[in-house]
Amino acid sequence: MRVLGVDPGLTRCGLGVVDGGSGRAVHCVAVDVVRTPADLDVASRLLRLADALEEFCDRHRPDVVAVERVFTQHNVRTVMGTAQAGGVVALGAARRGLPVAFHTPSEVKAAVTGSGRADKTQVAVMVTRLLRLAETPRPADAADALALAICHLWRAPMRDRLAEAEATAAALARNHRARLASARRARTAGGTRAPVRGARRSVEGGASG
Repeated sequence: MRVLGVDPGLTRCGLGVVDGGSGRAVHCVAVDVVRTPADLDVASRLLRLADALEEFCDRHRPDVVAVERVFTQHNVRTVMGTAQAGGVVALGAARRGLPVAFHTPSEVKAAVTGSGRADKTQVAVMVTRLLRLAETPRPADAADALALAICHLWRAPMRDRLAEAEATAAALARNHRARLASARRARTAGGTRAPVRGARRSVEGGASG
C-alpha cells in the first residue's frame, strides 16, 4: 500500500508518501512542504494547495490519503486555516476516488514513538530512524506528514479487522433479531388459532346433543 500523509496547513502543508512492505517495513518515496504566501487571500492560497496536491498525486499515485484530524487550539485563526487546508485535501482525494483516513495527533505519535505525548522532535527522530533516512526531514511539517503515512500503514490492518468484526457482529445481531421476531409471530399466530379450534369443538358438541 502506498500512503500519502498530509499535515494540513495554509502557511506550510507537509506531504509525505510512504510505501508499506511486509510486516512493519516502510519506505519513503517522497516528501515535500507546500508553502503559500500569507499576503494572498485565503481562496488563492487554497487553490495553490489544491494544485500542489494534484501534482503530487499525479507524480506518486497513492492508494490512500491520511490526513491529520484538526483539534481545537487556542489560536482560532490557525485552526480555521488548518481545517480549510484539510478540507481541500479531502476534496481533492475524493475527486480522484481515493479513500481518506483521519488520524489524531496522539494516534500518530503513539504509532511512531510509542507515546501519545511525544513532542515533534521525538516524532522526527523516529521517522528518520524508521525510514532509514540520511537526515531528519525539515521543517517539522515534512516529518509529521511522513509520520501520518506510517501511522496509517500500521493502523489500517487493525482498523480493517475491527470493521470486519463489527460488520460480522452486526449481521449476527440482525439474524438474531429476525429469529426472535419470527418466533414471536409464530407464537402470536398459534395463540389466535387455539380459541377458534375450541369454539368449533363446542359448536359440534352442541349440535350432536
